[in-house]
Amino acid sequence: MRRLRRKNNFKIIGVVGSIGKTSTKLAIAKVLASEKRVRYQEGNYNEIISVPLVFFGHKMPDIWNVFSWAKIILNNEWQIIKKFPFDFVVVELGTDAPGQISLFRKYLHLDVAVVTAIAPEHMEFFGDIKNVAEEEWSVRYFSDLVFVNRDLCKILPEDFDHDQIIFYGKEFDADYKYEIVSPVQLYSISIAIIIAKKFGVNEEKIKKAVSEIKSFSGRMQKLKGIKNSIIIDDTYNASPDAVKIALDTLCAQPAAQRIAILGMMNELGAISEAEHKKIGKYCNPKFLDLLVTIGKDANLFLAPEARKNGCEVYEAKNAVDAGNFVKNKIKEGAVILAKGSQNGVFTEESLKPLLANPSDFSKLVRQDKEWMNKKRLTFNLDRL
Repeated sequence: MRRLRRKNNFKIIGVVGSIGKTSTKLAIAKVLASEKRVRYQEGNYNEIISVPLVFFGHKMPDIWNVFSWAKIILNNEWQIIKKFPFDFVVVELGTDAPGQISLFRKYLHLDVAVVTAIAPEHMEFFGDIKNVAEEEWSVRYFSDLVFVNRDLCKILPEDFDHDQIIFYGKEFDADYKYEIVSPVQLYSISIAIIIAKKFGVNEEKIKKAVSEIKSFSGRMQKLKGIKNSIIIDDTYNASPDAVKIALDTLCAQPAAQRIAILGMMNELGAISEAEHKKIGKYCNPKFLDLLVTIGKDANLFLAPEARKNGCEVYEAKNAVDAGNFVKNKIKEGAVILAKGSQNGVFTEESLKPLLANPSDFSKLVRQDKEWMNKKRLTFNLDRL
């Protein structure tokens, strides 16, 4: 990595944060690519071992396949000898526990970093939100410039370089401001425009690139449902703040009926009960006609609070049961939101009975053979 950088003149943009990393990475990459040569990876190669693969255009091999790794190393050496054919590399940097973002410092120095949000994540390891903030903010120690979403990053470090940190969002002290309430997808597009302008991309090309950006699988993706319904597929993952943003998006939709399918939020540790209850209280019966919950903590804690609030609630046995239940409840022109974590929940499977076109199954997240085998075992089904 260091040798590749020393021999070539290209910029590295890294995205960190509790919400919206992949959407933000892809938006930045696609807008920059309207005029620049950009290397990025469509999925979420965001770990210490997978990020270097993005720079050299490799797919992640079996971790124990010595021959595949040897082939990658040889190919990398050949690429280092040649001229690097890209102007930018855009990557996302993930973390599951304190200190993991700092590990990227061993081989990365970012020209630009983006912090998308600071919110509860992997709380069984972080313990409290201050530790999450410290982790995400640590990217500034190996970045020249850091763009920070001021709306979704409420905790600031006590000391930071004001010349290095640039805020964007609706907050009064943001350097770049929005006049509308923006869901995560619009935040992603907005920072993509800001960065593209910073690097001199033509305004007309930026506009065209933005107009061509579509929702990404499992991230506020809109799909056609049965009975002329609209499905908002946000099933890639779930955290408390992201669920609230998704619910706000649903409740703002003009519709004959609004249905929310909310799966359990994993990896919240000791705060799981409290956070699920908060989401239950956040569910507003004035805007929600039906709430369906999936997973132990969603059923135990979120559902009762929403019911106390006056919501009609169904506690599903699993995602398949949720989809079959909602199928019989949909009215003409409904809008349906689906959101939840992955392992053990798999809210995306609730959408299959609700899609107008079975061909859209392939647009859902986690549909490859390995994931489908895992889901069949989870749901104790012979087939899905």
